[in-house]
Amino acid sequence: MSEKLWGGRFSQATDKLVEKFNASIDVDKRLYASDITGSIAHLKMMANESIIPEDEAEALIKGLGRVKSKIEKDEILFTDSLEDIHMHVEDALGKESGDLAKKLHTGRSRNDQVALDIRIYLKEETLNIIQMLKNFQKALVAMAGKHLDVVMPGYTHMQRAQPVLFSHHLMAYYEMIKRDVQRFEESLKRVDVMPLGAAALAGTTYPLNREYTRQVLDFGKVSENSIDSVSDRDFVMEFISHASICMIHLSRLSEELILWSSSEFSFITISDAFTTGSSIMPQKKNPDVAELVRGKTGRVVGNLVSILTTMKSLPMAYNKDMQEDKEPLFDTIDTLKICTEVYTRMLPNIEVHTDRMKNACKQGFLNATDFADYLVNRGMAFRQAHSVAGKAVAFALANNKELDELTLDELQSFSDLIEGDIYHFISLDQMISRRISYGGTSFDNVALAVEKAEKELN
Repeated sequence: MSEKLWGGRFSQATDKLVEKFNASIDVDKRLYASDITGSIAHLKMMANESIIPEDEAEALIKGLGRVKSKIEKDEILFTDSLEDIHMHVEDALGKESGDLAKKLHTGRSRNDQVALDIRIYLKEETLNIIQMLKNFQKALVAMAGKHLDVVMPGYTHMQRAQPVLFSHHLMAYYEMIKRDVQRFEESLKRVDVMPLGAAALAGTTYPLNREYTRQVLDFGKVSENSIDSVSDRDFVMEFISHASICMIHLSRLSEELILWSSSEFSFITISDAFTTGSSIMPQKKNPDVAELVRGKTGRVVGNLVSILTTMKSLPMAYNKDMQEDKEPLFDTIDTLKICTEVYTRMLPNIEVHTDRMKNACKQGFLNATDFADYLVNRGMAFRQAHSVAGKAVAFALANNKELDELTLDELQSFSDLIEGDIYHFISLDQMISRRISYGGTSFDNVALAVEKAEKELN
């Protein structure tokens, strides 16, 4: 006869290979604290509703406290034969409290139990990640504030386009991460749903007070439909989706840090503490941290594909396929956390080469648009001004000069609207200062954006 907790109707022992294949303890053991928290709440509710005597509930709660302590001290052996963390906790409680432990599972199933455990765990981890992302935002804002007036080339199509402030570029990432924070905060309300009491799928005949359990566990609401309660993993898919977008943002920053730290750009130097060397080339200093963050983005996106594929076409309600929800979830949490933390620590240790950035703005005709704007300010239609500026660029290219290196006579050959003040108009500082539209890169705009961000974060 099987000795499994569910083994009453079985006449043969489970094959050892099936035990290994069926077990999830290697993955879900990290849910032990959530599982015990949920079990304690369940016992308190059952005592409150007189489903079990209060003294028995108190004895079991104390026993669960001892089980938690033993797990934390690594005194409990995890084994495939007990399959998952729920059965390990119940088995350990039996050793602490005897046959009384058999009452713990009254009115619940592992189906609603695991749904509860994941929600408890994910609520806490989401809040942790939100705080970590805000710390990363603080690092971005501090770096922007430290380099408020540094000018760099802005790029489109990876071609030099127009000058921008380096601080403005950093604040673009602040806005991206702010949206990530908002997504995680907004999705918390869909994690914050208490499923316990749905049992296997149909609810239970015991007079459970689910509202009482919700209050004990501090959930926002009770799940409405017992079938949906045990089969819902939308909140897992949503979390990994948000994490994937966040990792995409970190990956974009990674790519820029890698480019900027290359000899071809030399805009920044990443601290030795956040780079590595080559096993064969002594001169090498590799941006491995940025490359790893960029690479781990694919891993998190892969986790999203994994959970979406797992849930695709599953019939109601719980299916064993759903055991595969935890590996992509846990890996996503761990990956996003370490990537965010390492960047939060790395950014303050980046050296910015301001002269190199500024000099890069003086080549590549980044003032061509302002040249056209100068003509527009003197009454020329923009499309015509664009054409005139383009011809001036072509002439300068042919003569191996920049626009501001052309003589006034050369410039006036393209339009009699041009006067000597054009050189001031297309100077670097003026190009920055005039970008006054809301959200633009002017010195005042960016200073206000940094100040606003500091207030938002503090």
